[in-house]
Amino acid sequence: MNVNRRTFIAGTTAAMASASLLSAMTGRAFAQGTDTLKIAFGARGLRTIDPHKSIQGVDNWAIIAIYDKLVDLPRWQFPATVDDLVPRLALNWEGSPDSKTWTIKLREGVKWHKGYGVMTSEDVKFTFDRVTDAVRVGGVRAKFTNIASTDAPDPATVVFNLKQPDPLFMLGVLSDYDGAIMCKKAIEEKGEEPIGTDPIGTGVYQLESVAQDPSQGIMLTANTEYWDTPAATPKLQCVYIADTTARTLAILSGDVHMIEGVRAPGWADSMTQRDPGLIFDVVSPGSFFTVQFNLTVKPFDDIRVRQALFYAIDRDEITTAIAPISKRTYGLNPPSFPGGFTAETIPPEIAYKYDPEKAKALLAEAGMPDGFTFKNDTSQREDFSAIMLMIQDQLRRVGINMDLNIKDHTAFHADQNIGTNTLSQQSSAMPPVPTQVILTYLAKGAEVTADGNGGANMSHYGVAIPGIDDLLDKALAEPDLDKRIAIVQQIEVKALTDAVILPVSDNGFLIVRSPKVDLGFEVVSGYVNWPLSQAKFI
Repeated sequence: MNVNRRTFIAGTTAAMASASLLSAMTGRAFAQGTDTLKIAFGARGLRTIDPHKSIQGVDNWAIIAIYDKLVDLPRWQFPATVDDLVPRLALNWEGSPDSKTWTIKLREGVKWHKGYGVMTSEDVKFTFDRVTDAVRVGGVRAKFTNIASTDAPDPATVVFNLKQPDPLFMLGVLSDYDGAIMCKKAIEEKGEEPIGTDPIGTGVYQLESVAQDPSQGIMLTANTEYWDTPAATPKLQCVYIADTTARTLAILSGDVHMIEGVRAPGWADSMTQRDPGLIFDVVSPGSFFTVQFNLTVKPFDDIRVRQALFYAIDRDEITTAIAPISKRTYGLNPPSFPGGFTAETIPPEIAYKYDPEKAKALLAEAGMPDGFTFKNDTSQREDFSAIMLMIQDQLRRVGINMDLNIKDHTAFHADQNIGTNTLSQQSSAMPPVPTQVILTYLAKGAEVTADGNGGANMSHYGVAIPGIDDLLDKALAEPDLDKRIAIVQQIEVKALTDAVILPVSDNGFLIVRSPKVDLGFEVVSGYVNWPLSQAKFI
């Protein structure tokens, strides 16, 4: 679907008007006494429940309900120190003095769903052997490449041997959805692909069914043999409603109890006006919204063109429009993370303050005084489309025409994940681990591939032009956290000097919740999916 900013805003206005009308007519017909908590996401349908192959963030809500991790965040915020991590399948852990060996004692007697036996260290070893295997998994592998080997000396002990020291290993590598422990027996029986829609975990919920209608998503039922506190609500249904109007109407009418919010200008305020009782849960910093320039596509192989776009994009205008959910970023790590650049600390030569005249001068120097036209894809999801439509408008001011094709969110990710886009967009949550965003987006080993088994280095940095891998190796070899942060800042300076990735904003992930639903905790920070095991109706 090809649109421009004017038609997008007109459509959004119409959506708000129709939602307001329905709210005025019917109010919220909340279903009392229901045994099913329904949460709706802004996508067309499920892609996979395989934690090692997930590329659609909303699917991760089901993953963390079905699977357990070795450790987790305190509910729900990033911990102040690694010691504040919550033991899950791990009972306790210890790192060696050089932070290269991590020994974990496992919880014993934890049962797999549907009669698949008891979880042991062999399952943990199998999980991490799998996630480090490029043939078997997808884009998450880059996070785990520092694991040299995983040993299982006895059924209740796992030893991770790292290539380089990592004092934040437990937080940065093991606490997110892709650190979920998978069942060796189930994957060997069902197969590598079928496990994506027929998962076997140890989590508080287990899969009941995947609906034939993609919009109806998946139904999860409480695991009656769960090793920890049982689910507060018997069933959890993850449904998919890509259309903003339909998703808005669904919560206003009480058809669903929670929805993925719309990270677009004015939406949260309009929802509050329609129903002041709605609760808005927002994690901060949320998702890092970045734009990567495909160095293999002309004219973006010319650094002057890339830098021209950097100067032509007004990030302050973007974040102001989507405030308060969106906040300005300056480097790849947000200001709230260790070593994150702020407006005051970022070196002036890579700050890329909005300067359309400088952008035009760079284009002229590159032999394009009249600008140029290029095709680009984005997602229909509101945070993607709203930001890219603003960028489209800003580029037009300096003579660059971005012919923007807005796709269904699921299809957008599927295509971009095989390297089809020109200015790729990522919106991902990261832990407060300074090297994580580097490993994910800039490492040569994370290069996107045409078969979809590559990573999220959409620019081909380190392949098309020299990258930051030597500096990254140096950072990962540095056990002192302060010295490591200093090297990370050098990496950010180089990547921004090369103009391969533009940090735009941190967009707090928003879930709108009925006041009849109690989560059992307050959402503060952390990853953009949080546990619903203790969510209940009140």
